Amino acid sequence: MPKKGAKKGGGMTEEERLLYVQQRAQAEEEMAKRKEDMLTQFLKDKLQKEERNSAVNVHKLTQQWRAVLRQTRAAELRSDVAVISQTFERVLDRKDSVIKCLVCDLSEAEQQSAQALRSHLQCVDCLLALQKGRLASLEQQWGSSLGELGLEFNSERSQVMSQHQQEFAYLEDVTFAMEQYYSEADSEARQDYQSTRDDIKNRNIEEKHALRIQLEGTVEGLWRQFQLSLRNYNEATEDRHIAFEALRTRDQRSAQEIDTQMRRLQKMQDSISVLRARLSSSQKESDGSARGLRATREEVTLQARQLKAQLNNARAAQRIQLANLTIHSNAAAKKLQAVITKGERLLRLAEMCRKLETEHEKVLPFYNSSLTAEDKSLVKAHAMEPPSEELAMAMLDYSDLERFWQRYNKVLLERLCLEREKGVLTQENQQLRVLLRQYLDGISVSDEVLRHRNPLLMVSQPTLSAPVTTDGQRKRYTVIEAAHVVQRTL
Repeated sequence: MPKKGAKKGGGMTEEERLLYVQQRAQAEEEMAKRKEDMLTQFLKDKLQKEERNSAVNVHKLTQQWRAVLRQTRAAELRSDVAVISQTFERVLDRKDSVIKCLVCDLSEAEQQSAQALRSHLQCVDCLLALQKGRLASLEQQWGSSLGELGLEFNSERSQVMSQHQQEFAYLEDVTFAMEQYYSEADSEARQDYQSTRDDIKNRNIEEKHALRIQLEGTVEGLWRQFQLSLRNYNEATEDRHIAFEALRTRDQRSAQEIDTQMRRLQKMQDSISVLRARLSSSQKESDGSARGLRATREEVTLQARQLKAQLNNARAAQRIQLANLTIHSNAAAKKLQAVITKGERLLRLAEMCRKLETEHEKVLPFYNSSLTAEDKSLVKAHAMEPPSEELAMAMLDYSDLERFWQRYNKVLLERLCLEREKGVLTQENQQLRVLLRQYLDGISVSDEVLRHRNPLLMVSQPTLSAPVTTDGQRKRYTVIEAAHVVQRTL
């Protein structure tokens, strides 16, 4: 039984059958892979074809939708342009009328400015004449006061110098007299001292001579006695005699020297006491005279210091007066120079403004007042009333500038009107720019315009517009699953 089964199997062995089964399985797998690759390639081709068809359809829809939008937007813009052109013509007519009015006002303002300039130049000329006269009077007054001060200063200086010379000569005379007096007193004292010294010296010599004679006689008598006793004594004491002689001679010499020195010292002490008495008396006299001279000198010095202080004070006061006068004159000159500079600047500004005036302003510089007769009478009555405040009183000095202030106020009002008109025109220009930008955005359809919200792109059927996602702004594609395609194709 098993052998028959093996024969029916084609006569294959077990290994051949396994190899055959493996080959068949591999062939089936290759066929399946080939079919799967063919299916995948078919699906890819179909997907690409669908994508191309979708892009072409979306482009056609966008073109048709843009054509519809252009037609509707063109009709709306034509109506808007017509309205805007009518508005522009109306505004242009209004501006022309305003310009004409302004031209008339400018001509009147030029006339008023010319008249105000003439009156202002007349006032300036009057002020310059007054100021020049005032400057001339001030300069003459300053020159006269300066000459008087110079004369007064020179006279006082000559008086002070003469008084100083007199006092200096007086002090020199007093100094010479004191020196002469003291020299005479010194010479007299020296002479008295010399004479006293000579008298004392002569007296001492005479006394010394008399004493010498007396002592010589006494000494001779004593010497004889002494010789006698000496011989006796020498005979008795010859040895001691020699020593005693020596001592005695020495003692005599010492005693004589002591006596002479004592007498001399006594005499010198007496003379010194006498001289001291004389010197004290002379010192007292000289001290009295010196005190008198010192007091006189102090009085003269005090007077000289007082006179010098008065002279310095007078000089300082005059110097201060001269400095103040110089400062005031410089300040006045500076103020006048500032006034002149200001006047020249006003004249230059007036010339510049004159160049900018129109013909109408040159002919009629002042505009007609808009007040009624009653208002003018009230204003005139109010102006005739005496002012009560300081500011109103100060304004009376500038009543001649009323025309100037009228022109200035008119120009200021015109400037404010022009600024307001400029603001209105600027606002209208901004609105027109916004409308023009919206119009240009509606005409030129770009990705940036489509990306933002635009009221012109809204339609009744929003399904026709291509959906746009907010994240990444990517397009959506129609995708068909592969299983569905396989079921439909196989």
